[in-house]
Amino acid sequence: MYKTLLVTLAASTLATGAVASTPATGKEPLDAATLSAIKSKFGKLMELANNHDFKALHGMFWQSPSTLLVAKSAIQSEGNWAGFWGNEAVDQKLHDIGSSGPVVLEPDYSKLKVVGLTRDVAESYVPMNITVSYAGQDGTARPFLMIINWLRVGKDWKVASEIILPVPPVPAAKG
Repeated sequence: MYKTLLVTLAASTLATGAVASTPATGKEPLDAATLSAIKSKFGKLMELANNHDFKALHGMFWQSPSTLLVAKSAIQSEGNWAGFWGNEAVDQKLHDIGSSGPVVLEPDYSKLKVVGLTRDVAESYVPMNITVSYAGQDGTARPFLMIINWLRVGKDWKVASEIILPVPPVPAAKG
């Protein structure tokens, strides 16, 4: 009984400490103007991607070995989709995809959501159609989700991670 009470008390104390140290819920760490600026940066990112402007795309990303792009892989040993870490790998992957043929990103801007996680980190989410013929894809527009973590670097916002996920087809209805 004493052991159970001690474990319960310890768990309660830890949980209370975690709640006490958590910032107030419902308080957006970024103001509307900052969120709007990040949405504009997202629009610029899409424009540069659709124009295959690799040099300008490079400048949109955080310059760090921790920068991440999750995308379709052309190399069997990496799996079907893989993470590409660091600017050199991200630049190469974007160049490979963009040079493979037509690539068109069509985000549904009506569903673009940007939220602040902290004063220096934001996250954006948007469903989109991507037309691409890279690594066995047939050039047909298909649905994807794009999730981006944005990092404030000085007075600018940079892409720290870009995760592109294919939306699986809806399963056929049974019976």
